[in-house]
Amino acid sequence: MDKVQKEVTYINRLKVVLAEKHLTNKWLADKLGKDQGTVSKWCTNTLQPNLETLREIALALNVDMADLLWSVKK
Repeated sequence: MDKVQKEVTYINRLKVVLAEKHLTNKWLADKLGKDQGTVSKWCTNTLQPNLETLREIALALNVDMADLLWSVKK
């Protein structure tokens, strides 16, 4: 039986921003007191943080919340 793979919709840029700042998922998980698996899912866009958490992430990374999201404009 073939496994159907869900197409990923890229909403957040968390993986990109962490890479730009030379930080890891583990660092962010520790900083926010979150499970590293959850942060990993955010980074792969399999799961999205809620707005309150997105704000906490932006504060931890010292970026604007908008910097953590892909634009919908083409």
